[in-house]
Amino acid sequence: MIAEKKWILSRESASEKTQELASGLDIPPVLANLLTQRGIDSLEAAKRFFNPLLEELHDPFLMKDMDRAVIRVREAIERGEKVMVYGDYDVDGTTAVALIYTFLSSIGAKNLLFYIPDRYTEGYGISSRGIDYAASQNVNLIIALDCGIKAIDRVDYAASMGIDFIICDHHLPGDEIPRAVAVLDPRRTDCGYPFKELSGCGVGYKLSEAYARRYNIDKSLVESLLDYVAVSIASDIVPLTGENRILAYYGLERLNSNPSKGLGSIIKICGLEKHRITIDEIVFKIGPRINAAGRMVSESEDGSVISGGGNAVRLLISTTEEKALKYGNIIDTCNTDRKEIDRTITSEARRIVESTPGYETSKCTVIYNPEWIKGVVGIVASRLIESYYRPTVVLTMSNGFITGSARSVPGFDLYQAIESCSDLMENFGGHTYAAGMTMKPENLDEFKRRFEAYVEEHIDPEMLIPQIEIDSYLSLDEITPRFRQILSRFQPFGPGNPAPTFRTDSVNDYGHGRRVGGSLEHLKMDIVGGGSTSPISAIAFSQARHASHILDGGSFDICYSVVENSYRGEVKPQLRIKDIKQRK
Repeated sequence: MIAEKKWILSRESASEKTQELASGLDIPPVLANLLTQRGIDSLEAAKRFFNPLLEELHDPFLMKDMDRAVIRVREAIERGEKVMVYGDYDVDGTTAVALIYTFLSSIGAKNLLFYIPDRYTEGYGISSRGIDYAASQNVNLIIALDCGIKAIDRVDYAASMGIDFIICDHHLPGDEIPRAVAVLDPRRTDCGYPFKELSGCGVGYKLSEAYARRYNIDKSLVESLLDYVAVSIASDIVPLTGENRILAYYGLERLNSNPSKGLGSIIKICGLEKHRITIDEIVFKIGPRINAAGRMVSESEDGSVISGGGNAVRLLISTTEEKALKYGNIIDTCNTDRKEIDRTITSEARRIVESTPGYETSKCTVIYNPEWIKGVVGIVASRLIESYYRPTVVLTMSNGFITGSARSVPGFDLYQAIESCSDLMENFGGHTYAAGMTMKPENLDEFKRRFEAYVEEHIDPEMLIPQIEIDSYLSLDEITPRFRQILSRFQPFGPGNPAPTFRTDSVNDYGHGRRVGGSLEHLKMDIVGGGSTSPISAIAFSQARHASHILDGGSFDICYSVVENSYRGEVKPQLRIKDIKQRK
C-alpha cells in the first residue's frame, strides 16, 4: 500500500501584507495568511474575492467565433429549423446539453431534440451514428457541447448532408480546427478569451449569455441556468479560480435556493434538501448519480436512439415534479448498481496489481481485463491511485478494441505520456491528470512497454510520495463561530482554491472514539487538546488503523479541514481529518 504521507507546511506569506489584510478586513491573522497564500494581497482583491460579482464575468464576445455562433442560432430559430443539442455522456456534457436545451426552449425554439452518444457502442465525442440520426430527423444544425474540438472528419461528414455544426468545447484542440460554422473553445491558440479554464457547460453558458446580450433577452433567464454550471464545474474538476469561482458561487446560490426541478429531485434523493449544498456534495453525491446513467445503461425510448446518458438529460430538463422524480429514481438505481460493480472490479484490480512481480517498486500501473465494464474503469483507476499512488491506466475490451481510462498523480502530465504513444492509438483525449484512449488489441503490449518507459524516464520520485499541503498551524480554541463564518466566505472550495488544511499537534480523543462505517474503516472522535479543553467532533475516513493507539488514550497529531456538520437541524463544527501521526 501507499507510503506514509508527507506533511508540507506552506511558507508563511509576507507578514506586512498579512497584517495589513488582518487589520483592514478585521479578520484573524491565520485567515489573512490564507488570502496571501492564494495570491490575494490587497484589500481590493480580498473584497472582490469575498464578494464575487456576475458583472465581473468577461464579455462573451471576446471568444473566437461567438458572433458567428449567435447569428447562426438566431437564423435557426427564425427559420424554424430543427436543432440537435449534442453532448458527452458525463456530468459536464449532460449539464451542458440541459442548459442549452432549456435556454433555447425558453427563447422560442420549437424544433429541438438532444442526443447523447452511447458510451459502449459509440464512445466519446461526435459519432457517425449521431450524425446519421440527425440526418434521419431532418436536423439542420447541431450544437455540440463538451466535445467536438477534434471532430474534423465528422463535421465534414455532417456538412456533406447539409448539417451545420456549432462546437462548444473546452478540451485542447489539435493542429487543425473543425470546419464548423463556429468553434467556441477558449483553449484555441487563436482565441483571445481571457479565461481558459471554463467547463464545457461553462462554454455553453457563455453562448447563452452572448445570445441574450445581442438580442436583449433578460439576463435573469440566463442566470437561472447557473445551477447546471456549478454542477459541471464541481464534477469536471476545473480550477475554482477566475470566472469559474464566480459561476460556481452564484450557481451554488441557485442550487440552494431555487434549483431546476431535475436537480431538485436529485437533492431530495440524496437527502440534502435541509443541507447547505457545497462543492463537496456535488462531487460526492449529486455528480456521481448524473454520471451513473451513462455508465450503466443503454436504451432506446419511443424508437429514438438515445444512450443511457439521455436519462440524465431527461432528468435535468424535466419541467414537472413527476418527471423529475421518475428520472431521478432511474439514475439513483443506476448509481447503486454502479457502486456494486465498482467495488467488485476494484477488488479484482487490486489482486492483479499485487500479484504482479515487482509491483511495490513500479512507478506506474497498467492493467487489463477484457471482462470489465468500460463505464467504471476511470473510477477504478482513481481507486488504485488511492492505494498505490502512481500514474494508472485501467483497460478493458469494447467493440473489438481495447479501451480505458488513465489517472495521474500531482505533477505528472499523463496526457503527454499517452501522446508519446499516439501512433498506437485509434483515438485518445483528456487532460493532464485524466485521459481516455482506444487502441487495437495487438498494440497493447507495446503501449504498456512504452508507457512504462516514459513514466520511468520522466517522473520525479518525489511525485510518488503522497503529500498533504498544510496551510497553517491552528489551535483548536481558535475555531470560534466567527472564525467559521469568515472561513465559509472562502468557498466555494476546489482545485485552485482548496479547502484550507490546518495542523494541530498533541491532541487526544475525549473518550467517545469509535470505529464507524460498513467495514468499520473510519474513526469518529471528539478531540481535545491542541490549545483547547472543549471537545470538538472529528471524522477520520479510512484511518481505523490508528484506532488501537487513539482509543487506548494515546496522543497524536492531526491535519484537517474545518467543516460544518448538520444533524437534526443543528449545525456544529467538525474536523475532517486528512491524516494522523501517532505520538509516542
